[in-house]
Amino acid sequence: MLLNKILVANRGEIACRVIRTCQHMGIATVAVYSDADKNAQHVQLADEAIYLGKSPASQSYLSIESIIGAAIRTDADAIHPGYGFLAENPNFAYAAISEGITFIGPPPSAMEAMGNKRTAKLILQDIPLIPGYHDIDQSNETLTNEAEKIGFPLIIKPVSGGGGKGMRLVESPEDFLVKLEMCRREAKQSFADDQLMLEKALEFPRHIEVQIFGDHAGNVIALGERECSIQRRH
Repeated sequence: MLLNKILVANRGEIACRVIRTCQHMGIATVAVYSDADKNAQHVQLADEAIYLGKSPASQSYLSIESIIGAAIRTDADAIHPGYGFLAENPNFAYAAISEGITFIGPPPSAMEAMGNKRTAKLILQDIPLIPGYHDIDQSNETLTNEAEKIGFPLIIKPVSGGGGKGMRLVESPEDFLVKLEMCRREAKQSFADDQLMLEKALEFPRHIEVQIFGDHAGNVIALGERECSIQRRH
């Protein structure tokens, strides 16, 4: 598939890396930005830049309508979501595809299956899992009761998103409600979804991933194991 112009729906270093790669490949790029990023490096690097909205992510980088509109106005062939924000939001991918814009990332069906931690837990429920709570009742009372059943230390995780963003380690019951509210706020700001889940915290774990990439032609490659135990967020 030949792409002539890609809109990068993110900011910061990840956006800069995508733009530099596109430049190396001879592909034009469109940056998006909020008030806070109007002079940012990714805006300077791109061939075009489109203003999304005010600084809060909910009014800019999390606005599907604004980003899709920017792609349409600039005749972008594709959208690269980077990571965080809308990168794992299937509604964003569906919106791009419905406008004939290539979404550079997993198909929406894969996001719906594995991008949401609650859905992923349900898919994997027939194999042994870490003790935890991932039901839909999000009241403080229910989450507090479930935390007591799981036992401390435990980890609070946003149901959406990834990369360890929004997670909090809770080592005692006294800290639970404070950290619960912190997680809710960060999840809402980062992923536009404040639903949370709980998991028993494992002490001294190893976090090993296998990265798998596929293309539209059905080619799939596994790039070996990746040691993620040293990542900055859990």
